[in-house]
Amino acid sequence: MAASKPSKKQDNHGKSKTDDAPIDQTHSAEPTEELNPDLEAELQEAKDQNLRLYAEFENFRRRTAKERLSLMMTAGEKIITSMLPILDDFERALKNLQAGSEEAKGLTLIQQKMLNTMESQGLKRMESSIGKIFDVESMEAITQIPAPKAADAGKVLDEVEAGYKLGDLIIRYAKVIVAQSAKS
Repeated sequence: MAASKPSKKQDNHGKSKTDDAPIDQTHSAEPTEELNPDLEAELQEAKDQNLRLYAEFENFRRRTAKERLSLMMTAGEKIITSMLPILDDFERALKNLQAGSEEAKGLTLIQQKMLNTMESQGLKRMESSIGKIFDVESMEAITQIPAPKAADAGKVLDEVEAGYKLGDLIIRYAKVIVAQSAKS
């Protein structure tokens, strides 16, 4: 074993001192081929734990990102839901006005602006259900009336209020009138 050069250190007064102690070179930087089996098991356990923690963190990160996106999508849900009756009022008013009148044009313009603003926030009007088979997943039956024809039984005759979605979430089911068979 070769002795190393003495290292110089400075004392508190700025003077150099020589450290004559040799440097221990018994531990080399290269790993030895034989590792203690207990240390190998401990190392493997630490690697496994690290991998599990990393996977858990990635799952947490994905879940919180998904929750944030969902929260942003539905943040305005209450406001949008509370404004749906106003859209319904516009439709009722337009049905009672003479088509092409100045009042109808003005109301249509305001209705369209409001609808465009709400659509920019993710609101979608559901497809009209008139003439389709009643579907409890997207419709709410307000009343049933006798079917004018036997073939109309179970079908939607009229839509009182349109259904709306915010993103993929139904925020208001379509309120419909359903034809019932004469036997019921």
